[in-house]
Amino acid sequence: MRIVLVEDHDSVAKGICYRMEDLGHSVDVISDGLAADQHLRMGGGDLVILDISLPGLDGLSILRAMRQRGDGRPVLLLTARAETHDRVRGLDAGADDYLVKPFEMDELEARIRALARRQPNPLRRLITAGDVTLDLDAREVSAAGIPLALPRREVSVMEILMSAQGRTVSKGDLIDHLYGTGADIEESAVEVHISRLRKRLKPYGLEIRVARGLGYALVVQGKSA
Repeated sequence: MRIVLVEDHDSVAKGICYRMEDLGHSVDVISDGLAADQHLRMGGGDLVILDISLPGLDGLSILRAMRQRGDGRPVLLLTARAETHDRVRGLDAGADDYLVKPFEMDELEARIRALARRQPNPLRRLITAGDVTLDLDAREVSAAGIPLALPRREVSVMEILMSAQGRTVSKGDLIDHLYGTGADIEESAVEVHISRLRKRLKPYGLEIRVARGLGYALVVQGKSA
């Protein structure tokens, strides 16, 4: 899952980011309200963690704007305000959940799992390519029903390549998906994941093809990209 984290407190943002990445999610971290509003208007991200007190534009204004334009992505509000009327304001603005600082990371993780389960389609979200299946919610890959033990980064690579349905995915898009928009990551890091995945998937009839200068495509062997 790709998470948009809007939080101007650096240590809080880093703590959340590290925890979410450890769970296999990618995180776009934004510290300014105006920048966050622009980013969210452009789409991207499956879930939003939104602080209320932000420079530029406050979180409630960002949230109201999302709901007014029909953006139904789940939003978890973060705030240092524990009073009931503050929580009510946040929920009335369209928040799906509310978490008061300071909080335990285990609780944040549990609330994110709960929000993911509330999505309109209650069925398991599965992507298939040949005999290989990716369970998007469980973050698990299987081949002919047999689980494949893949590192979390490789599962994320599988997610974006399988979602592309044979289309070429650029290295830049892969980096953004794996590490979050604007991450300072060398392209060689993606090449390592691709190389390992190519070896793992070959026995199951899947091929990762390189479009030099463009990116990568995942195809069933014997079919064109």
